Amino acid sequence: MSLRLPVWRSLDEIPADLGATTVVIGNFDGLHRGHRVVVSRARARADEVGLPLVAVTFDPHPMSVLRPEHAPPQLTSIATRVDLLADAGVDAVLVLPFDRSMAAWTPREFVDRVLVRALAVRAVVVGANFRFGTRASGDVALLRELGGQEGFEAVGVDLDGGPQVWSSTYVRTCLAAGDVAGAAEALGRPFSVTGVVVEGDKRGRELGFPTANVPTSALEAAPADGVYAGWLTRRDTGECYPAAISVGTNPTFDGERARRVESYVLDRDDLELYGVEVEVAFVERLRGMVKFEGVDALIETMHDDVRRAREILGA
Repeated sequence: MSLRLPVWRSLDEIPADLGATTVVIGNFDGLHRGHRVVVSRARARADEVGLPLVAVTFDPHPMSVLRPEHAPPQLTSIATRVDLLADAGVDAVLVLPFDRSMAAWTPREFVDRVLVRALAVRAVVVGANFRFGTRASGDVALLRELGGQEGFEAVGVDLDGGPQVWSSTYVRTCLAAGDVAGAAEALGRPFSVTGVVVEGDKRGRELGFPTANVPTSALEAAPADGVYAGWLTRRDTGECYPAAISVGTNPTFDGERARRVESYVLDRDDLELYGVEVEVAFVERLRGMVKFEGVDALIETMHDDVRRAREILGA
């Protein structure tokens, strides 16, 4: 998690002497371009009134508590979300632990506990579709009304976008279709997954394409099964390498039960990455996942994947 700014994991962790603040609220999963418009507006307002900007977000996603069977896979971990919020210009992050107790708060209770008593808010900025309080009964109009009573202003900002408004749902839809370019357009950066490299079955090494394997979780978003061009970055050293990336379960070898992100760093067989945390960024889809009739056909296609990845990445 970022060391560049304060991160509070509960209301109790907020310093008693914090003073008045400007606040921006949202799930901010992925911190896509629509989110950044809202945060930018909040940053500008904070500068106008001369107060620090605190981003308020939630962990876990409220849907995972209220309707876990419909909970969306997360685009970013809390640690990554904090880093992205820091880059977007916030001064501190409050990560509220969302549970059924908080879900039962009325809109007025949320405003009183979080915005008034904990953060002494003077201005709060949210997306125009912001909902809060029990059964999502509060909206921007109610937030403005409560602000008038409590002495703070509330601003609702329309989310930005082209024909399709940027949203976390849109990014997940792109990823489910393997459209990593579309996801990158909405995010303002390539979509990436982060994890620690684990030891695999070494089948890629036997085929001449050693891979760094990162397990995926059903709780985390990943592109559709297939092969992609992208970049692998070591989180410890910052070294970045061009890669051909496979997402899936190895159907040619009867498949694994768990999906994995397997990255072959182009033209490198000397990297020792076991136990290293890496970030794998997806640039373009090369093809879908295929079950080959034999190893020779697989190897021939993998050579073509590497050639195309090299062209796309300019490596």
